[in-house]
Amino acid sequence: MANRYKEFKHLNLPAIEKEVLDRWQREQAFQKSVEVREGAQPFAFYEGPPSANGMPGIHHVISRTLKDLVCRYKTMQGFKVERKGGWDTHGLPVELGVEKELGITKEDIGKKISVEEYNQKCREAVLRYKDKWDDLTTKMGYWVDLQNPYITFTNEYIETLWWCLKQLYDKKLLYKSVSIQPYSPAAGTGLSSHELNQPGTYKMVKDTSATVLFKAKQSSQSQFLFDAAGNNEVFFMAWTTTPWTLPSNLGLTVGPAIDYVLVKTFNPYTHVPQNVVLAKALLSKYFKPEGENGAFENYNEKEKVLPWKILAEFKGKDLENLQYEQLIPSEAASLEAVHSITPNANPWRVLLGDFVTTEDGTGIVHTAPAFGADDFRVGKKYNIGILTLVDREGK
Repeated sequence: MANRYKEFKHLNLPAIEKEVLDRWQREQAFQKSVEVREGAQPFAFYEGPPSANGMPGIHHVISRTLKDLVCRYKTMQGFKVERKGGWDTHGLPVELGVEKELGITKEDIGKKISVEEYNQKCREAVLRYKDKWDDLTTKMGYWVDLQNPYITFTNEYIETLWWCLKQLYDKKLLYKSVSIQPYSPAAGTGLSSHELNQPGTYKMVKDTSATVLFKAKQSSQSQFLFDAAGNNEVFFMAWTTTPWTLPSNLGLTVGPAIDYVLVKTFNPYTHVPQNVVLAKALLSKYFKPEGENGAFENYNEKEKVLPWKILAEFKGKDLENLQYEQLIPSEAASLEAVHSITPNANPWRVLLGDFVTTEDGTGIVHTAPAFGADDFRVGKKYNIGILTLVDREGK
């Protein structure tokens, strides 16, 4: 064992870190990495700005390391890489934090405190931990221009955005449309994904779900269902965890490759005979095995087990574009009302969607395009329109 690797003792990583940082600062390494490439092809980098109203965390170190790797790599390739730092000074968390500090609500702005005073408090709060962020930036060796950052509350930044929008408008690249966003009735504003992941945003609650029957319309395309049923009443059995959106229903979505069945049974509440369509894999959620092919002629209201029988089997794709009767007709939810928002829309049809599963429910999804990203996407594809029957307070 005469030959051994040299053993390093007393390796002081903090001291090495300080030595490297001192050298970079003394030699202005970052600035020179830009200056010596004057005239070279630029590689623009604007930091997706953090908000300095809270302390930085380890996830910021990870993301900034990845950003720095890209910029250093492009620098090594010969690009001139100017790296613009920035601060995000907008967002609901800033406002809510200030309101909590001052003991006010949105309704108090303009009454207990002026708009100017409120804005100033937000400006102060949003950069409260800027020094901690600058210190972390330097210590981790993240090269970015901290001397001339863009700050989103400055007039220069705001006017720049308006200028950019004007350029897009002049080039006819702007259009008016709708999008589905999380919304806070209390704050009166849309919510970003970041805001939805703030501590305390979610809590476990018990909510009401509903299984709803939508009556199918008879047509040449849907005739196979009515032939199998032997009468003129067939219902699509849909499930929803948001019953309050049912007045805005404009479609029913099924999975194209999912197996569906038409089942003859009795309504467990009205006890009248009925024929319902649902996913085959979810039969056990609604019907007991011992009731299959039961004696329909002997059924009475006191029976605990509903008799049921499969009349037909088919794929979800076979239901595409079948029409059904509107669940809750009203003037506010009329076809004219839908057309006033989305002209030429063709609602109340069965649609195909890749988000439908057989994990729970009935395999048929109540679809209200105004109240969900999946609903909106499939609704737009099939042009079923959009209908919003709640106000900004969710009422």
